[in-house]
Amino acid sequence: MSPQLPPVLVTRRLAPGVIERLTAHHAVTQHDSDLPMPRAELLAAVRGRSAVVTTLDDTVDGEFLDAAGPGLGLVANHAVGHHNVDLAACAERGVAVSNTPGVLTAATADMAWALLLAATRRLGEGERWLRSGRPWAWAPNFLLGMELAGTRLGVLGMGRIGRAVARRARGFDMPVGYHNRRELPAEQAEGAEWLPLEELLASSEVLVVTCPLSDATRHLLDARRLALLPPGAVVVSMTAGVVDEEALAAALESGALFAAAVDNFEREPEVPSALLAQERAVLAPHLGSATVRTRQAMGGLAVDNVLAVLAGGDPVTPVGV
Repeated sequence: MSPQLPPVLVTRRLAPGVIERLTAHHAVTQHDSDLPMPRAELLAAVRGRSAVVTTLDDTVDGEFLDAAGPGLGLVANHAVGHHNVDLAACAERGVAVSNTPGVLTAATADMAWALLLAATRRLGEGERWLRSGRPWAWAPNFLLGMELAGTRLGVLGMGRIGRAVARRARGFDMPVGYHNRRELPAEQAEGAEWLPLEELLASSEVLVVTCPLSDATRHLLDARRLALLPPGAVVVSMTAGVVDEEALAAALESGALFAAAVDNFEREPEVPSALLAQERAVLAPHLGSATVRTRQAMGGLAVDNVLAVLAGGDPVTPVGV
């Protein structure tokens, strides 16, 4: 490690073409793997760094910050979310935190719709049927799904991604309701109607969950609130921890829900066995932002933040307490 260059740790292999912009200016150590760094290895590797590019699997807490030492100036989270970062602990030590908002909106909204279509039209079941070699034939009652035209969509969390999900509903002629902590100005609401949470649930034949995880939203959709959905509803979860996964599996098992789809899991890479057992659960391994263009943009924004802070400036996309 060159003593003339501020040392930077990157905890995961980045998308093609991203790391070179960083190595051109700083002494960079990259964990060359698609798997998270083991905790002990992470704590050892962060020591003496000026900046760290983290992912949602890296817990940034007091222990992490103490291991890094007083020279750490930035935690650049390679994600929109930042529930893995103790913002108060960072603020106490004068460590800036950044994230990567905006650049993954379209890809994640597209993925929400891909999951929604797969769940409502039972595509996972159909593909598994074919691959199993089981006999089949076209029949009037074979793998009947749900039609979306005219079906009421609920969006829980109308941030950038939620608004993009609502905007795409126009092409399916779906009325849209949403719930946020506060009602949006009409020009930002994409034609959707704000409703109190329980009214939204009671009226949503299809519900897409895009709100960020926080202490207030963890297991917000528990068994009681899932039971408020209309019989035969569909739930698409794009945020880990907001939907109680065991309660979701139980609602599928009982037939209260027609189907569900989940892209982020609370204890990744672990997926609850109760969900794995549900034939009408469409399960994806956290692919919401997984396009080449989007992951390059996320990595590029994380690098922009590192370059800005280590040049003496402020983060490009700061996260505050």
